[in-house]
Amino acid sequence: MHPSLAKTKQAVFWVDQLDSTTEEPFALTGSKETDLVIIGGGFTGLWTALLASEANPGRRIVILESETVGYGASSRNGGFCDASLTHGLENGVSHWPEEMPTLVRLGRENLNGIIETTERHNIGCDVEKTGEINVATEQWQVEQLLESTNLAKSFGEDIQFLDSNAVKEQVNSPTYLAGLWNRDGALMLDPGKLVRGLQDTVTSLGVAIFEKSPVVDLTKSGNKIVVSTQNGQVSADRVVIATNAFNPVLKKIRRYVIPVYDHVLVSEPLSSSQLQSLNWSNRQGVGDSGNQFHYYRLTKSNRVLWGGYDAHYYFGNRMGSEVENNDQTFSMLAEHFFETFPQLEGLSFTHKWSGPIGTTTRFSCTWGSSHQGQVAWAVGYTGLGVGASRFGAQVALDLVDGIDTERTELEMVRKQPFPFPPEPFRWLGVQITSSMMKRSDRNEGRRGLWLKLLDRFGIGFDS
Repeated sequence: MHPSLAKTKQAVFWVDQLDSTTEEPFALTGSKETDLVIIGGGFTGLWTALLASEANPGRRIVILESETVGYGASSRNGGFCDASLTHGLENGVSHWPEEMPTLVRLGRENLNGIIETTERHNIGCDVEKTGEINVATEQWQVEQLLESTNLAKSFGEDIQFLDSNAVKEQVNSPTYLAGLWNRDGALMLDPGKLVRGLQDTVTSLGVAIFEKSPVVDLTKSGNKIVVSTQNGQVSADRVVIATNAFNPVLKKIRRYVIPVYDHVLVSEPLSSSQLQSLNWSNRQGVGDSGNQFHYYRLTKSNRVLWGGYDAHYYFGNRMGSEVENNDQTFSMLAEHFFETFPQLEGLSFTHKWSGPIGTTTRFSCTWGSSHQGQVAWAVGYTGLGVGASRFGAQVALDLVDGIDTERTELEMVRKQPFPFPPEPFRWLGVQITSSMMKRSDRNEGRRGLWLKLLDRFGIGFDS
């Protein structure tokens, strides 16, 4: 194990920093009736509840969460809140070229909506309007950044290309060859505080939240949908499934989303001299340009959050605590950290964790409906759910309420991604694709036959 991890505890930093004054989880028991049931108490579920409550203040809403609110990816991410709904412009253009002007606009409106909501409801989640820098650490990545600059400018993005000297003036690493600073396309925030703030807000609006209430069945009874847990059931007019990487109840959803485990480290607070050595005064989020990429940022307390690169899929969609502590991956991340920032040698990490990212073959959210339209879902944000989950919730509400909107007319919404194959082909396909992505990074970004074949059909694997 890397020496910087000697005293690291297995805990999610964002959750660990929250005060523990919340009440004990309250599970569902007995039978209840309501207007809308939301399955999943993460960002998508909370946004669904908030948007539905504000649109119709008299609507009775119940959230059912199998663990505790924010247990999954909503609290385990890096706090990057991106405007993109399509996992970047390049991915969006490859799938929905005609719709991209609309999708870019909707993404900006969605990001502004998040800011407006946090301000209106006094949700203190440490929002920093810093933007994000995508950095090149290999020469072939510099060419990609130049191409990305032109594409972004064609969509009106506030983009600045940074050469080697300019990028090091923003964040000082000897590994940087260039950077692309998207100034207003991303926010940095505290996802734990955002979860807590949304939870408090929807509760104040009358939403009932039941934790430790995993859903075991969903059936239609007359004109109602009955959602059953281990110790109770709720009868409702409408149901929204917002489980992302976790068990979605409906088997058909499992065809489109797989859980990919991402890993994160958080350092001890930097001293003033260490912070000065980074020259990170504008506090942007940072991400690498390779297929395997790191993402990192400063927290409010000037710790460095460092994650990504080595994502894992486990056979049969396996999830849980037994796959969440990968010492080899954490040690690799630590080694990469000090290669990027050698001036911080001797720094220790205080927190480490991993969590499942819901991934689709097109790297972005997918929607659908069942039970004659009384059930809808939004899942599979592929790492960008902090921002896109609000949009996902809006679409799911449109679908379940039978409302035709600009959002529901999008091809992105109407057509589902290419499904993942059943096991063992699912696991085998992911392993081959991961191997080919690593080979592409070693071969100056050349895609190879396998990746080119996937590109042709608009499918892939990402985290």
